[in-house]
Amino acid sequence: MKIEQIYTGCLAQGAYYIESMGEVAIIDPLREIDPYLNKIEQNNHSLKFIFETHFHADFVSGHVSLAKATGAQIIYGPEATTKFEISNAKDGEEFKLGEITIKAIHTPGHTLESTCYLLIDAEGNQQALFSGDTLFIGDVGRPDLAQQGLKLTSEDLAGIMYESLRNKIMTLDKNVIIYPAHGAGSACGKKMSSETSDTLQNQLQNNYALRQDMSKEEFVAEVLDGLADPPKYFADNVRLNQEGYKEVDSLLKQNRNKLLTADEFEQVANQAQAVILDVRSKEEFSLHHIPNSIFIGLDGPFAPWVGELLVDINTPILLVASSREMFEEAQIRLSRVGFDNILGTIDNGINTWIDSGRETESIININPFDFVKSTKNNIIDVRKSSEYDVARYSNATNLSLSELGMNLSKIPDEKSYVYCGSGYRSLIAISLLKSKGFHNLVNVEEGFKGISNALLKGFK
Repeated sequence: MKIEQIYTGCLAQGAYYIESMGEVAIIDPLREIDPYLNKIEQNNHSLKFIFETHFHADFVSGHVSLAKATGAQIIYGPEATTKFEISNAKDGEEFKLGEITIKAIHTPGHTLESTCYLLIDAEGNQQALFSGDTLFIGDVGRPDLAQQGLKLTSEDLAGIMYESLRNKIMTLDKNVIIYPAHGAGSACGKKMSSETSDTLQNQLQNNYALRQDMSKEEFVAEVLDGLADPPKYFADNVRLNQEGYKEVDSLLKQNRNKLLTADEFEQVANQAQAVILDVRSKEEFSLHHIPNSIFIGLDGPFAPWVGELLVDINTPILLVASSREMFEEAQIRLSRVGFDNILGTIDNGINTWIDSGRETESIININPFDFVKSTKNNIIDVRKSSEYDVARYSNATNLSLSELGMNLSKIPDEKSYVYCGSGYRSLIAISLLKSKGFHNLVNVEEGFKGISNALLKGFK
């Protein structure tokens, strides 16, 4: 028996590859399926089941493509309905995989179809629980993502989740390993640990939502407290996971030759009203970038921020990348959150734009030591309010990146200093503000981490 967690840091998402006696099951796969197919082929195994814990909202799953490529059966929990063929597992239904058994445990609450999968070994021992978005390490799934049309409130779903946790999960063998669908950084919870697995015993001791003496009313209040609104692209991802989608390989093939000259790039941008998305490093973007382009670098949580800020998955996008390989990688990551409308990239990147004689813009950066040497006015902290409440720089105003577009009236006309946690979100924020006509902005390198370090070292 083999269990492999395939973790994608950009999405803070865990898929799972399970093998026994040459038979394979995959749980919550990503949209690009080649890594799974290659692993199956290299080991001369066969894919038998594709288990989905629920209709994912934060990414497009690879279930449809995998089933088409292998003939494997797609398994969802009770009450799931789709526009393609699936099998609905009954609560408690068991599936044989080689010498092991995978048991479906219906755990509604995050969504009504949410289902966990319990792995039982050949000796009948409970070994692992693939808990989807029902139970995270340190947290539980948000209960406010009910499908439209259901007459259920977030409080209703939280109450249902309380019962699922207490009656279905907390009664399992305490040594069972919990393998969730997400870790820290995902918008599907609020207090997730950076750890990506743990024993149920540890979670019973350390997870606030699993306290033995917790009433349903207390659970509902604590789970919903401080929960930010879900990103607007979530509903579109749920729809794609229910209805189906284009295969990633066909998208890449379709876009492979969309390498544009500077003239073509500018013409397409104007005609299609496309978003120019620069996916290069912070340093490259700061040095030179195309006017009105938005920075969201591949070296950070790229796909979730694209979904959060661009919102509409049909948004036409032009990419600025450092290489053709980066162009392709950006498309793969965009496809994970359903953004498929890629109109092309400028061939040879920013150099082509510069060689054409067109103007570029740059970002003014300040290192954290210089920043703290003198008192500054107009300091903007673009971290989450929860981060800001824990610790912040004196006189800083909190305008979180996800809500920046709704707070443009609060941006001063005078020079303003922008910081986040590490320097990634602040550069995104400045690029967004520049596209709205705000240019008197300075990026604080290394963010609050750098500022704190500079203060501790006494500005040296």
